[in-house]
Amino acid sequence: MNEAANGNYLDVQGLVKYFGSDRAVDGISFGVPKGRFLTLLGPSGCGKTTTLMCIAGLHKPDAGEISVGGALFTSVSQRAYLPPEKRDIGMVFQSYAIWPHMTVTQNVAYPLEIRKLSHSEIGDRVAEALRLVGLSDMAGKLATNLSGGQQQRAALARAIVFRPRLLLFDEPLSNLDLKLREQMRVELKRIQHEVGITSVYVTHDQSEALVMSDDIIVMSKGVIQQTGGPHAIYARPLNRFVSNFIGVANLLDGRIVRVFGPGRGEIEVAQGGDKVRLPCLLADGIGEGSEAVLSVRPENVDALRDPQGLGAGIRGEVIQTIFLGNCQDCRVRWGDFEWKVLAHSRERLRPGDRVYLRLDPEHTLAVRP
Repeated sequence: MNEAANGNYLDVQGLVKYFGSDRAVDGISFGVPKGRFLTLLGPSGCGKTTTLMCIAGLHKPDAGEISVGGALFTSVSQRAYLPPEKRDIGMVFQSYAIWPHMTVTQNVAYPLEIRKLSHSEIGDRVAEALRLVGLSDMAGKLATNLSGGQQQRAALARAIVFRPRLLLFDEPLSNLDLKLREQMRVELKRIQHEVGITSVYVTHDQSEALVMSDDIIVMSKGVIQQTGGPHAIYARPLNRFVSNFIGVANLLDGRIVRVFGPGRGEIEVAQGGDKVRLPCLLADGIGEGSEAVLSVRPENVDALRDPQGLGAGIRGEVIQTIFLGNCQDCRVRWGDFEWKVLAHSRERLRPGDRVYLRLDPEHTLAVRP
């Protein structure tokens, strides 16, 4: 089968899904090139799982088209709908959904048995899938004798053993403890890379998305807020929602007072009668006179005892410090606003200290409200 004309292996266009009068997915479009790992990221109720279920064929959309490898799965306008069992998609759920009365081998072999492969081919494929997920030595054990992490690995082996054309994950790590989640993030990405199956992963956990993804789609209220690689999503958010949802950011309402050139300008922010103008990078669609939001990560703010030529700048009072070894996690009050700052430990800041804040202009952003 040929890939879509736009070069995407998975192609979603104008997807809409209602539940009653609630528009859960609101006309979104995106594509995934072959072999890539895409994460749909957002809070509960943003539409990410509904989108995944539409791709799987478990929900019928109210508008839009979905195709995989050039094959049309769903088209509301053409009244085309391929049933889930014919889509050749592997899925890994939050619940492990493995049969407790079967051994690991029997669980993993099941998708091949219903496809009526030969016994020898089933044996070879199961052995390879268990090797990939690190369960070769558990092949003969009953599923009830596996830990949570091992059960999730068995579920993954079952999802990949029949070599699906698409692999879908619906918050598969949320039932695991923190240490195991961190380990499985790396393992899932390794396995996906080794197998090379185009994958769509749903999570509300920003850390999972940043660690595992080739590309991330941030969603809110059924629409796409931003699409990009992990670094771009973190370092160059487009609006207040993405800035606030991905990582930690200082966010202040302001106005663009000057534009220096493409993508660069000056934003004015005010607190408690103090106004400052700060050089910044401009998100797309922001021009002179625009209302905007100042967005800067704590690691891109220095708290200094000496103004060091900063002029008026931002002068605040340290109200809290937490020692983290090589740095201090600080809160600095400026008017009614509390800046979140990661200060170097050599500053030895204490509550009550007066400090000057210096923002890195290469990481100070003006984003859309």
